Amino acid sequence: MSETRSAAVTATATAAGAPRRTAAARAGVGPDAPLWWVWLAAWPVTAVFVLSNAATPLYVLWQRDIGFSKGTLTVVFAFYIVGLVGSLLVSGVVSDRVGRKPVLLPALALALIACLVFATATSVAALIVARLFTGVAVGAVVSAGMAAVTDVAGPGRRRLAALLASCAMVFGAGLGPLLAGVLSETAPAPTVTVFVVEAVLLATAVLAVLRMPVRRPTARAEGAWIRVPAVPRGNGRQLALGIAVFAPGITATSFVLSLGPSLLSGLLGTTSRIVAGAMAFAMFLAATGVQFAVQRLTRRTVLTTGAAATTLSMVTLVVAVHTSSAPVLIAAALLAGAGQGMGQLGGLSLLNSGVPAQRLAEANAALNMGGYLLAGVLPVSAGYLSDAVGLTNGATVFAVVLMALAVIGGLVVRATRRQVTDPA
Repeated sequence: MSETRSAAVTATATAAGAPRRTAAARAGVGPDAPLWWVWLAAWPVTAVFVLSNAATPLYVLWQRDIGFSKGTLTVVFAFYIVGLVGSLLVSGVVSDRVGRKPVLLPALALALIACLVFATATSVAALIVARLFTGVAVGAVVSAGMAAVTDVAGPGRRRLAALLASCAMVFGAGLGPLLAGVLSETAPAPTVTVFVVEAVLLATAVLAVLRMPVRRPTARAEGAWIRVPAVPRGNGRQLALGIAVFAPGITATSFVLSLGPSLLSGLLGTTSRIVAGAMAFAMFLAATGVQFAVQRLTRRTVLTTGAAATTLSMVTLVVAVHTSSAPVLIAAALLAGAGQGMGQLGGLSLLNSGVPAQRLAEANAALNMGGYLLAGVLPVSAGYLSDAVGLTNGATVFAVVLMALAVIGGLVVRATRRQVTDPA
């Protein structure tokens, strides 16, 4: 019976256009899994991204107990970027060659170690190590984890896979600071309790990966194992268009994560970790919701609208810091979230539509490297500039620079008609 069914499936694939299915088979992708598995495959992405920003509301506690400046705070954040970029140099290529699980399981183990280091941190060095490990885990997840969602979804559900993988990332990124903010204000030993809860979430993600219906790839490996991630020949334009909008968007949200609590403290006169966590959650909730709202629009519209949202977020940020208005600052955060969400969805959709399955993890790594490099450099520069000239002037300079980059990205997309006119 199984042989007859297998033959029938093969015959059907041949009649419907076998090359696409054959490419999936070479990448080690099995038949389309049930829809619930596509959703569950996105859970490891969410769990790791909860960790990525869980420390955000807690920095005020560490600053009080350890003692360090806003510049040092952005350096701690930058080591997350260092770990992430270093991971992207390896994880995408390795995942495409040896499979998703051999990359995701060590990444989740490293994330669990990061929880332990965070929970016991008594120095800046410990925070740096924990952020470094977190960055490595996130780098593996944005390449191998997002590709795994596409693998489980199958060739016929690539649009859904791009949407779920992107939303899993931003929802986790927002849930982390909200969960940490609430627990740190209401539970004992806040810097311990937060990461115990996160460790439980990561443990469930490990179980999901162990049961995930993906196979090891069978395609022949080519090129170096450690290299700057890239896309196949002919997909460079898709990658460039995605980075042009995604990079300014994620840089805007990174600024809010790193210096947003300091801005709120100055504007509201409060150090409430719930307030700081809620603002970050609202920002990423906007990033999640906007992707469901625009999923049927063309990629060109999604990307240009994302660039416009990031531009407006920077205009609003300037107004907020010069008028000392907390509501305007929250509006800037919401616009930043929308900008990242649309840039991310547009970029992932472009890659999912044109990159073969056996190179998809590396392509995802290339997109995220382009975004996170800018997200690492500009907020760190703004942090040290704020120490030198004040938070208002530092935030203004940051906003003007990022505004210019977002405008350029939007204009580049508007000038391009090929490859961006299909629905996201």
